[in-house]
Formats: sequence, C-alpha cells, structure tokens
Amino acid sequence: MKRGMIHPGPRAAERAQVRRARLIPVTGTLRAGQTVMQAVTALFAAHGCKGGTLSLDGVTCDPMRFVLPALSTDGLHAAWYSETHAPEGRWTIRNSSASIGQKDGATFLHCHGIWSDGGADWMGHLLPLDAVIAEDAEVSGLGSAGTWFEALPDAETAFTLFTPEGGDDGPALFVRILPGEDVVTAIETIAAAHGIRNAALHAVGSIDHIHFAEGHRMDCLATELRFNAARLTDGAAHIPIDVVDIDGTIAFGTLTKGANPVGVTLELLIEPKD
Repeated sequence: MKRGMIHPGPRAAERAQVRRARLIPVTGTLRAGQTVMQAVTALFAAHGCKGGTLSLDGVTCDPMRFVLPALSTDGLHAAWYSETHAPEGRWTIRNSSASIGQKDGATFLHCHGIWSDGGADWMGHLLPLDAVIAEDAEVSGLGSAGTWFEALPDAETAFTLFTPEGGDDGPALFVRILPGEDVVTAIETIAAAHGIRNAALHAVGSIDHIHFAEGHRMDCLATELRFNAARLTDGAAHIPIDVVDIDGTIAFGTLTKGANPVGVTLELLIEPKD
C-alpha cells in the first residue's frame, strides 16, 4: 500500500483559500542580461500588478538554474528539493507556468516548466534569482493590482507557500488548495460556489501519486507540475498536466477525478470565460 504525504503541522480546517480578483493582460519584453526575477518584476511593475500568472515560453536562459522535487531527509518536511541543476549553455523554456506574487516586500514567482538545450528535455522548478535571460523575449500573462499570492509560513506543511491575499470585486479567483484535497473535485467545487461555469485554469503545484485518465500513473510521493491548457467547461474540469518526478522523469496526461490529492500545495488562478 502506498504511503501518502504526512505533513508535520496541525491540519488547517479550511482546505482551500480563495480571493476574488480583477485581471488585466500583462504583455511585454523580458530584457537580456537580467535575472528572470528582475525582468518579471519590472514587467509587473509596469502594469501596476502585484500578482497573477505568466508564461515564460520562448525565454532563453544562460545560465539556467533549476531543481527537481526530492524526498525529504530532514525529518520534518514531507518532501523537499534536489540539489541545484546547473547545466551549461543556453536553455530555452518551452512549456511553463509561473504564479506571480510577493515575498518579503518584493515581487516573487513560482515557476514549473520544461526546458531544452536543443537536445535533452528537463522539467523542474525554476530558480528565478539565478537563471539569467540570454536574449530579449516577449511574454504574456494575466495580472491583478488588488489580489496576489503572498509567500507566508504555513504551519501544516512547514513550508513558506504562496497564499492568496488582497481581493476586490472582480470575477476571477486566486486560489490555494491544501494538501490531500482532490484537485479536480476541489476546483469544480470552488468554481461552483462562485458561480463560475466556464474558465481557463492556470496552476502550478504538486500531487501525491498521480493517476491519469488515459490509464497511466506516476507513482511518486514528490512531484512538480503545471496545468497545460486546463479548462472548466459547463462546470466540469478537464485538466491536462505536465509533471516531473524525483528521477527527472517527465509525464503528460489528464487528471482523473477523485484520485489526485494535492501534495504540498496547488496555486491556481481561475480565469472566467463567457
């Protein structure tokens, strides 16, 4: 029998945190020579936004720095990160999702993606303070001036995690789903509670042992994933993901409802569609 994640702290009574948001498009150029964090900070500041979601697809980094998920060895956390991967040369981000928010009074981001040097493909958790943009790149996403993700200590997991803060009367939702909650069920429940039937779903996070609707699995405690063109249609969530495990194995597939519990966290932006 598989053993699911056991977190060290008290279980929070509320299993999802939700704040309403008004979204605007965020588009612009990330400048060569800046770290990813510096460039994204400038972009969101130019749009007057504190939080949102951003695709870094097409961005080339040199150096590229990232980590994989890993099992914990500290006797506290349920999972952890690998040592830093520091490959040589230019690496281009092909598929990515980044949650944008605030940490210690400055803009910060949490990005999972797939990148390549023209040969090998890797997927992982980007280190935005260490990865440097090699050439100017056009990017796009969504931002909010009044709602954002704030990096806050989380007693249940003992991690510092992006948590929705702020809020206004907008139709979109910034969401954090907590450990053990089924991803598809939670998203459908949250959307229904806020009167949302159709939406684009943008997210990064982790799932504890993954079951795909196509029949395959990723039997790993610690994973890093991103939603890939996920959507809510007539109240039903269809969620394709890209995901990597502790060995660097990348998998693709659609989440099965009722069989995919959040591992550490899932940060989600629900963008309503007509």
